Amino acid sequence: MSGVPLLRGRFAPSPTGPLHFGSLVAAVGSYLDARTRGGEWLLRMEDVDTPRNVQGAADGILRTLAQFGFAWDGPVLYQSTRGEAYAAALADLRERGRVFGCACSRKEIVDSARRQAIDGGPAYPGTCRGGLPAGQAARAWRLRVDEQPVAFEDRLQGRIEQQLERDVGDFVLLRADGLYAYQLAVTVDDAFQGISDVVRGADLLASTPRQIWLQRCLGVATPHYAHLPVAANAAGEKLSKQTLAPALDAAQAAATLVAALNFLGQGAPAALCNATPAEVWSWAMAHWDFAAIPRRRSIVPA
Repeated sequence: MSGVPLLRGRFAPSPTGPLHFGSLVAAVGSYLDARTRGGEWLLRMEDVDTPRNVQGAADGILRTLAQFGFAWDGPVLYQSTRGEAYAAALADLRERGRVFGCACSRKEIVDSARRQAIDGGPAYPGTCRGGLPAGQAARAWRLRVDEQPVAFEDRLQGRIEQQLERDVGDFVLLRADGLYAYQLAVTVDDAFQGISDVVRGADLLASTPRQIWLQRCLGVATPHYAHLPVAANAAGEKLSKQTLAPALDAAQAAATLVAALNFLGQGAPAALCNATPAEVWSWAMAHWDFAAIPRRRSIVPA
């Protein structure tokens, strides 16, 4: 492959319900960013949080993406099949003293943060960092952080910096219910899939410094990041299943794709609303302008 690393993007929905307009914006942005730069676009089903998964949602998401004209490279990666990889990463961190067992419940962490007057809590106050309290067993495993700020240059949002020890504290990699945490799963899988460019919603911006810290601890590469504006409702809430965002309608695929393109500042002509999804994609591939995407964290769609 001529020695030049392949640009590789991804879309990673959670099967907690059907895709909605906010999901489509992230999919469109990541797809066009990868395809117009000659890269691959991979699909990952982030189903590691099994209690939240909805039966049939994963198949519904794949069907909707196909109906809207998306084409992904290679097989879909399901996080629910990746337990051994997450266990191996955690074992490596344990061997090097990077993680520790924690007996704290969430209520105890919140109460401790209040007693210490920690603003913006509940940042983990380090209760079990030096060892478990007498007679208590580990409920979860946490990754140690330090006082050094983690900073990166987001392609849309500019310089982002977070002091993990103050703002987050040592964060969970293996939860009390025995499930691997999102931060560990996404970091291990981005490295495994060779993801070079992560384009996703700005609602995940605060997670990125944790993922970069974990990448450094695991000795894997850090992708380039771009966090798109999130689609919000009139109350300023992110469109989601929790805020009852309506499911995408395949019968309106072209018009909805046009709306997503215009949400991203692309100026797609209204006439495309009556075209086919393939015709919308043809126009988008020829006219995609990353620089036109609004540098904002949330927008209420027109």
